[in-house]
Amino acid sequence: MTRKLRLWSGLVLFVFVGTHLLNHSLGIFSLDAAELGRLVMLAIWRNPVGTVVLYGAFLTHIVLVLQALYRARHLRLPRWELVRLGLGLAMPFMLIPHIFGTRILNEVTQDFHDTYAYVVFGMWVEHPSSAAVQALLLVIAWTHGCMGVRWWLQFKPWYPRYRTLLRAGALLLPALALAGFAGIGRETALFSQTPGWIDRTFEGMTPAQNDMVLGWAGIANGIFVASVVLAFAARYVRQWLLRRRGVVRLTYPGGRRVNAVPGMTVLDASRSAGIPHASLCGGKGRCSTCRSRIGPASAQVPPPTPDEERVLRRVGAPPNVRLACQLRPVHDLNIIPLLPPTIQSAESVLRPSSASASEQEIGILFADIRGFTKFSEHRLPYDVVFVMNEYFKAMGEAVEASGGHLDKFIGDGVMALFGVGQDAVRGCRQALDATVAMAQALDELNRVLAQDLAEPLRIGIGIHVGHVIVGEMGYGRARTLTALGDAVNTASRLESASKEYKAQLIVSEDLSLRAGIDLSGFVRDEMTVRGRTTPMGIFVVPSALDLIPILTHDTALASSSVGPASSGLPRPPVH
Repeated sequence: MTRKLRLWSGLVLFVFVGTHLLNHSLGIFSLDAAELGRLVMLAIWRNPVGTVVLYGAFLTHIVLVLQALYRARHLRLPRWELVRLGLGLAMPFMLIPHIFGTRILNEVTQDFHDTYAYVVFGMWVEHPSSAAVQALLLVIAWTHGCMGVRWWLQFKPWYPRYRTLLRAGALLLPALALAGFAGIGRETALFSQTPGWIDRTFEGMTPAQNDMVLGWAGIANGIFVASVVLAFAARYVRQWLLRRRGVVRLTYPGGRRVNAVPGMTVLDASRSAGIPHASLCGGKGRCSTCRSRIGPASAQVPPPTPDEERVLRRVGAPPNVRLACQLRPVHDLNIIPLLPPTIQSAESVLRPSSASASEQEIGILFADIRGFTKFSEHRLPYDVVFVMNEYFKAMGEAVEASGGHLDKFIGDGVMALFGVGQDAVRGCRQALDATVAMAQALDELNRVLAQDLAEPLRIGIGIHVGHVIVGEMGYGRARTLTALGDAVNTASRLESASKEYKAQLIVSEDLSLRAGIDLSGFVRDEMTVRGRTTPMGIFVVPSALDLIPILTHDTALASSSVGPASSGLPRPPVH
């Protein structure tokens, strides 16, 4: 609840700052345009409802930030969090005098109105330094808000599509606002030379009233400073009292041990000890990048909260995996972080089983260029790299368009997985679709590169289905979602066998049965695969394009709801 209040109060303030910037932007046209925009902004924020929402959000946000400071177990935060915290604490010092000099002054006087001309004149003509402070405040407030909004949006599925557009808007709006603010300042300085203009602008306000309100602003700033100091002091007192109650010992890979005070999260313990620990969302329990395996098996740990349980369920985590930012250990534990601390993107960590391995039945595809050594031996390295990059791009797009996961490129070979986190039937059908898409992409690539190739590129493909271990494996930055198991080796053997059968594609009988696709129109054979005790049935497909009639017919049957399906399937000729 506290986190949601902080988020929504911050969003209210962000919208307010945005309307302020839009108002300043109108200064590009004229002071009158800015005054008109100010009337619209006041209609939104100075009515009873807008006032309660705005100032309620302002006070709520400050109180929650101070509470977070008090509850913080350490201040070893990532750089972006320290910057955001510093900007947030700096804003009230500059904002409080502005609030008192406009809204509060307007309320305590009967006939005075804090017009745009009044505010800008006081900054640009009477106190030029305050204009710089106000400009800095706008930049700080907008930057602080943008950092918070980015943290909130980065795990939304639609965010990557609009990220560039949002970034452009985030940079353009303050630039326009500062340009408009400067334009109004110059215009106001000219108007102030007109006889009687200053008197009309300040009409209804006395110097005594102004001094009184500024005095109140000084008191409010003093209260805020005292609150910040008190929050830091109370934090250290609380830490001292907790340490007197004992510590929990956490053991990390390599034998390093950290003493954590009761109530501290595992992520807090890692950061306080300087141990790198991934956490893209800043420890808010949203991204799952801090998830860790805990032990021993007999360890007593608090149960996950509903929010943590929902995230763990989304990534398919086993019972011994918890979010480090949410787990507050009460007994000694062994901690093994599952994701590298250098991870920079959340795009691949929210998929099921991306870090914690699990057994799944999936489709596996291997493809390889035929005669690659002959192709490359008389070419310059640059020419080989160019052709291979075009080839990998074509094959990768074909796999992804079919719904597969491109596992890796191995030399001139391709490995892809289908049905990860889904069902095996769908994965097998996707694998068959991918073979057709790859064959079509290869034909198009050969046509485009006809002038660069002595003879067209040819590939061999093998696809199989089976139970494998799927998980994120590797070290450091060389980590990827991959699969291990006998079915992977078998798919690789089928790809190699395509050379012997002089065919583009070898499909295991297991995969055709799992996909529900009738391949009996092709040559069936039994093949002995190294490591298997019994021969396995395979179908030899001269060209993956020969599958088009069968797959098209099957799709039509699956989508049709009129009458019974035809008993005869169109099949390619037997070769």
